[in-house]
Amino acid sequence: MSFPAPHRHSYSLDSWRIRETEFDAQSNNLAETLFALGNGTIGLRGTHEEAFLGAQGSSQEGNYLNGFYESETIHYPEAAYGLAKQNQFMLNVPNAKGLQLWLGDECFNLSQGQVNDYERVLDFKTGILSRRVRWTSPKGHQIELFSERIASFEHRHLFAIRYQITSINFAGKVSISSTIDGEVKNLSAGDDPRIGSAMSDNPLHVLKAIQESTYAALVQQTKQSGFHLISAMTHAGSGWSEEFVSIHDVKAQASRITQKFSQEIHPGEVLSMTKYVCYFSSRDYAEQELEARSRAYLVQAQQRGFEELCAEQKSYLADFWQRADVEIDGDQAIAQGIHFNQFHLLQSVGRDGKTNIAAKGVTGEGYEGHYFWDTEIYIFPFFLFNKPEIAKQLLQFRFAGLEQARARAREMSHAKGALYPWRTIAGSECSSYFPAGTAQYHINADIAYAIKSYLDATGDDEFLIQYGAEMVFETARIWLGIGGYSAVDPERFCINEVTGPDEYTALVNNNYYTNLMAQMHMQFALDIAQKLSTHYPQDYTRIVQSIGLESDELAQWKQAVQCMYLPFNDQLGIHEQDDSFLSKKPWDFENTPKEKYPLLLHFHPLVIYRHQVCKQADLLLAMLLLSDKFSSNQKKNNFDYYERITTHDSSLSSCIFGIIAAEIGYHDKAYRYFMQTARMDLDNTHGNTGHGVHTAAMAGTWMGVTYGFAGMRVNNGMLCFKPTLPQQWNYYRFQIQVSDARVRITIATDVVTYELLEGMALQLKHYDQIVQLSSQQPVQQCESSIPEAQ
Repeated sequence: MSFPAPHRHSYSLDSWRIRETEFDAQSNNLAETLFALGNGTIGLRGTHEEAFLGAQGSSQEGNYLNGFYESETIHYPEAAYGLAKQNQFMLNVPNAKGLQLWLGDECFNLSQGQVNDYERVLDFKTGILSRRVRWTSPKGHQIELFSERIASFEHRHLFAIRYQITSINFAGKVSISSTIDGEVKNLSAGDDPRIGSAMSDNPLHVLKAIQESTYAALVQQTKQSGFHLISAMTHAGSGWSEEFVSIHDVKAQASRITQKFSQEIHPGEVLSMTKYVCYFSSRDYAEQELEARSRAYLVQAQQRGFEELCAEQKSYLADFWQRADVEIDGDQAIAQGIHFNQFHLLQSVGRDGKTNIAAKGVTGEGYEGHYFWDTEIYIFPFFLFNKPEIAKQLLQFRFAGLEQARARAREMSHAKGALYPWRTIAGSECSSYFPAGTAQYHINADIAYAIKSYLDATGDDEFLIQYGAEMVFETARIWLGIGGYSAVDPERFCINEVTGPDEYTALVNNNYYTNLMAQMHMQFALDIAQKLSTHYPQDYTRIVQSIGLESDELAQWKQAVQCMYLPFNDQLGIHEQDDSFLSKKPWDFENTPKEKYPLLLHFHPLVIYRHQVCKQADLLLAMLLLSDKFSSNQKKNNFDYYERITTHDSSLSSCIFGIIAAEIGYHDKAYRYFMQTARMDLDNTHGNTGHGVHTAAMAGTWMGVTYGFAGMRVNNGMLCFKPTLPQQWNYYRFQIQVSDARVRITIATDVVTYELLEGMALQLKHYDQIVQLSSQQPVQQCESSIPEAQ
């Protein structure tokens, strides 16, 4: 496939922020995603505080709580046994950002009057979204409005807005209407299966509104999932008179709390107000505690004040960037892209063991807020090597869903073991299209791979004993349930009727990725059993008895590992994506116009399934995750073959192709694939960022630097590097946390420098050279490899 033409950068290049210098209603929906704020619990789309009064469809008000969902029955025209019964979708909760400004009888509106000056900035170092507007009303009244907004990382239920009005020539009464608007709806899916839910009405049932001089709240309940939610606000600012003007009709299910503030202003004067908002739900706390918690939370927020909240935000981010920063000298577009991506990953990821990270984070309703395998294979490595405490919580989330995974396995006719859902929020399977959903059994191996990566990087045996071993054993059992030995060749263990990562090839036999990952999974289970029985025999006995693991199961795993069928075509010198893939006719790329991509929106699945065409990296992903299973020549042959037939219609694809291109020496291609990934959302190259960011691709950017250009792999617990320097860069630098050691790697033109920043000692490999770092000798320099462009 050919590369798309370079995309125009949407914003001026700045490594640490994005800046908007004009209000453009046409691109407003995209900007609302890019300027979104979040803290892992709350997600606030970057809509302005004032109501949007422009063209319909150019704005999507969105406020989300990670893991807070409504459920709905999935209706199938033709039902079948075992299909997912209930869908869960992330709710658009009450909009509490609202602050409507009036100058006398004139309403501040960016679509009316004249915008004399405009600037909006999202700063990745401070975590503050700021906006400055100088506006002249239709009657000639001029003001300057300055607002700042944060979603607190330190206080996960809280966000705050500071709103400041400066009069240029206006004398009179200024009014601010502060609202909690419960009349919100989720985005309707329409014809695009990637967007929104099918529910069109408001699933939040209004219970009551609370209105007091220093506190206001809206209490609601979901109709199906039964969760209670309280959305509460309070304000700080001197000199304002106030009153409540509310719409609250429980029977009509219409509710909006409005607290109105007024004050006289004269030219040159400044008025300021701070709004504090919190959300609490019964997913986290008992229903009867929600109101008291929200009151106490807002009192504490007011006591801290906006400045202290901002100081806490800066401190939190300073610590994050001190560890996670990827410094690139020579390409500011990439530097901006990777910092933007890392910031949004931090904003989107759950860190409480109860929530995960959605495919669109908390920035939009694409894919209904569902969690996928994206977490374990794409996003997990970023947190593992930068904030391992968050990585651990992501695994805790999977452990919390183990009982549901067991129940799903029984439903899928497995007498033993656990089968994790392909897409979910609360742990049950939500995929209504099983060929590209439930059939992706590799989800079990993906989770096991993440557990293995975590243990290799941290040495956390306590996690293994308490959680990891049980998850790995239970999920490994499924391979014996769906796999078996070929009647033609009894020495060949086959896994039939599954779908691999490539969703343009469904329900196949012996998908290479699935088989190879299943082999890894069962071997990992055997290794754990050996380790626990030797070093932690009492814990091993407890786990084995708890899940009823029998010794013959281990023997069956061992035999399956030895006999796993991994299809290879000798004539072409490539690994076959599955048994039938090479027998299909190639897709007619030459006669498929650009407007017919992505293919899934223009062709029936059966049409796509009959062809040799890939939506995304499949076999190439196996080459990355289990790199030592492939020779250099095989990697090159596989890349050359599968690149020609891959559309990259999935945002998960380009980063993997870029990493493998870097490994096999296709440096020019590697950089172009990397560029596509790094600025996918900033430049909206897939055309759907308005519905939310692509969190997997965001993490794929970090992987492109570390796994791609730096050639990082972890082999048997040892960090290994084969670094190269892109010709566009002068140097790049990043850090990696492994166990108690933290190392900084700097790749420059002539030298690669490894520095031990924390820990007593670290051993790593630079190409074939062993590098020893210790507290006495923390720095070692090695010769760099400078590639020629290809």
